[in-house]
Amino acid sequence: MRVLLQRVSRASVRVDGATVGSIARGLVVFLGVEEGDDDGDAVWNAAKTAQLRIFPDAEGRMNLSVLDIEGAVLVVSQFTLAASTRRGRRPSFESAAKPELARRLYERFVAALWERGLVVATGTFRAMMDVELVNDGPVTVLLDPREVEPR
Repeated sequence: MRVLLQRVSRASVRVDGATVGSIARGLVVFLGVEEGDDDGDAVWNAAKTAQLRIFPDAEGRMNLSVLDIEGAVLVVSQFTLAASTRRGRRPSFESAAKPELARRLYERFVAALWERGLVVATGTFRAMMDVELVNDGPVTVLLDPREVEPR
């Protein structure tokens, strides 16, 4: 599972010109589900997202989580995060999960954020979306699947 986090002051996602999700201060999460991912990956990544201390405290140090600041999360499914660019000039998406698995784990990730008490907005799964965000910092973090702590 590939999870790209961006700290934002605001963000929204539109489908066919209509806003389907928006947040004020918080995180935009671009989520790419890969073959071999499971519910445990979705829950672990959601917990890491909720608890990652990347918001400034009173001294300006990145010491607070999105939970601590009572921020919101906008989750956008993005299979292109599974791209491999090792060969040639066209990315390969062979490692991307099939849509049925990807949708289930995307929804499990979102549910796990809700279970932690976060306000969550989403894009529309498998739709062409216009994502607009104001990156605060800028702060962008890739959760590295090789760094997964034991469950």
